[in-house]
Amino acid sequence: MKNNYPKVEPHGQLEPIIENVWFLTGSVIFKPLLRLPRNMVVVKNGNELTLINSVRLNEEGQAALDALGTVKHVMKIGFHGMDDAYYLDRYKAKYWHFDKDQLKNKSEVFHDGLELPFPNSKLFLFKQTIKPEAAILIEREGGLLITCDSVQHWVPKDVMSPLAKVLTRIIGFQKPAQIGPPWKKKQTPPNKTLKADFERLAKLPFTQLIGGHGGLLEKDATALLRSTIKREFT
Repeated sequence: MKNNYPKVEPHGQLEPIIENVWFLTGSVIFKPLLRLPRNMVVVKNGNELTLINSVRLNEEGQAALDALGTVKHVMKIGFHGMDDAYYLDRYKAKYWHFDKDQLKNKSEVFHDGLELPFPNSKLFLFKQTIKPEAAILIEREGGLLITCDSVQHWVPKDVMSPLAKVLTRIIGFQKPAQIGPPWKKKQTPPNKTLKADFERLAKLPFTQLIGGHGGLLEKDATALLRSTIKREFT
């Protein structure tokens, strides 16, 4: 393996969400004194593991991940991907992404109707964003929506720096099922709106939500997202 991957940053432990699905909160230095949380989701099917929004782990975390199964798939559903190369090289995993120019062996480009490597799941594609973005719905136990930056449920985390806890509240992150303010600005075409995309998203059946940042929203996720849409697009 190469040794020029991004270094391991502080992170927590794998936590179960529903059967055969876990998440782990890692972190990243966004700017000096500004350490933000970022989440990885792990989905198990048989002995195969799929990593979504990957986060590189320390030795203890890596051992816990390997105890669950073998990493066979890595998914980049949005802008997060700094640790993807580490896992792709370590496990020779299949890469699921949007970049048609990077289509190689053991690689899959997201498209409508694509069958995912774990059952009872559905791929949601944003249609109006400037750059491609996806979400994944797992249709079990009330439904779990997995996002990257599009929808986030921010709560204070131990891995966050003190400045990050204050700043994310000031700029409007710490609201339930929040549409990421910088993401919305970056992804909205001039003189357009993303309202129709989010209205489609809110029609999916899910009660829980885990984004690429923040924490796990354990109940009422659809209703809270609909409230966010009403607030953000009126």
